Amino acid sequence: MVAALVSLASKYGATELRALYQKHAIRGLTVAIAIHLAAIGAYYLGVYLTTDDEPVYTVRILKYSDLGPPPSIQNSQAAPAVSVSAPTAKPTVGTPVPVPDAEISPEATIATQTEMAAQPSQVTEGSGTGGPPVIQNDVNIDDGPPPDFVPVEKQPVPIKSPSPAYPEIARRAGVEGTVWVKIWVDKEGKPKKAVVLKSDAELFNQAAIDAAMQWVFTPAVMNNGPVAVWVSIPFKFKLNQGR
Repeated sequence: MVAALVSLASKYGATELRALYQKHAIRGLTVAIAIHLAAIGAYYLGVYLTTDDEPVYTVRILKYSDLGPPPSIQNSQAAPAVSVSAPTAKPTVGTPVPVPDAEISPEATIATQTEMAAQPSQVTEGSGTGGPPVIQNDVNIDDGPPPDFVPVEKQPVPIKSPSPAYPEIARRAGVEGTVWVKIWVDKEGKPKKAVVLKSDAELFNQAAIDAAMQWVFTPAVMNNGPVAVWVSIPFKFKLNQGR
C-alpha cells in the first residue's frame, strides 16, 4: 500500500512538473515580450509626441525688373526741429573780453640786416689779465664695461704680455697654481679692468691682476670698427718657469 502510494506520487509529480514548466515558461516569455514591446512603443510614442515640427521657410524668387527703385541717398526730409522751452543761460566762464588795439607809432621802422651788420660791436675792456688760450683734450666718455659676450669679427690679439711676478711667500712655500683673469679690453686695445675668475691659490691673485693690467692688445673688430670686449687669460705660476 505504501509502496503503491510512493510510486504514484513520484509519477504524478514528475509529469505534472514537466507540464507546468512548459506551460509557465511559454506564458512568462509571452508576458516578457509584451512588456518589452509596450515599453519600446511608449518610448517612441513619447519621442514622436514631443518632437516639434520643423519650420517651413518660404522663398520667393523675384526678377531684377520686378524690384522697385532703390531709396535715395540724399534725405530730402529734414529732421524736425526740437524746441527747448527752458531759457538758455549765458556762460560765465571763458567769456572773451574785448581789448583795445596796441598803439604803434607809425614812424617806427625795423632795421635791415645790412644796417644791423654795419653797427659796430660793443666790446668792453676787462680789468683782469689775460693769458694764452688753453686747449682742452677731448673728453673720453666711458660707456661702461661691455657684456660678457660680444660678437666680433676679429678677436683681440696680445702684442705685449709681461709675465706676472712670482710672490715671494708662494716661492718660499713652494706653492704653484693657475689664475684665470677676465680682462676688459677697450676700443684702443688697452686693459680697463681685470677680474679674477678662478684661482688655485689666493697668493697669486694680485700678481695676476697687476700683470693683466700691463698687457696690450689689438682692438677687437666688428662691422669695420673697434669694439670693447672681455678676454680671459690664464696666468700660470710655476717654480721652474717664469710663467
